[in-house]
Amino acid sequence: MRDEEIVRAIQAGDESAIRRVMDRYSKLLWSIASAVLHRTASVQDMEECVADAFIYLWQHPEKYDPQRGALKSWLSIVTRSHALDRCRALARQNSVPLDEALAAGHSCLMDGLLRQENRDRLRAALRTLPELDQELLFRRYFWEQKPKEIALALGMPVKQVENRLYRSRQKLKEMMNDENRGYQHERLSP
Repeated sequence: MRDEEIVRAIQAGDESAIRRVMDRYSKLLWSIASAVLHRTASVQDMEECVADAFIYLWQHPEKYDPQRGALKSWLSIVTRSHALDRCRALARQNSVPLDEALAAGHSCLMDGLLRQENRDRLRAALRTLPELDQELLFRRYFWEQKPKEIALALGMPVKQVENRLYRSRQKLKEMMNDENRGYQHERLSP
């Protein structure tokens, strides 16, 4: 059956047509959902994204336009869209303010930078950064997300995430170095 015939059958309420589509494209859609959600979601979330794509086709077959491409491509886009929405929802749900994470004992923001006496100064320096930069640092160094994953979760270009992370690290290093110089000067002064 061609895509147009399958969609007409679905519009007519033919359950065997939707089962045929599910059998044909389940593995492809699973791989798409998995690629988007592999480090941020459960297997159940991935399954739900695939199921949501098929449900969307069943409920809105008229949205598919055969003039614009194959049903396979359309379903792939729908699945990716559902997976991105799920990823964003999970990111919002799982976000923890940086102060809470630090208070909870997550004290390894950047290797070598945190020693016991520097925690308070680092926390104060972090608070001076814009909220987005704080979240980017938290995701990168606490959750160990890669810039590509962060970009996907926050809907930002990867290059922008990388640039903001770099600038934020530089700002923190400068602030910490300035603080350390002042701290060392205080300790050496009579």
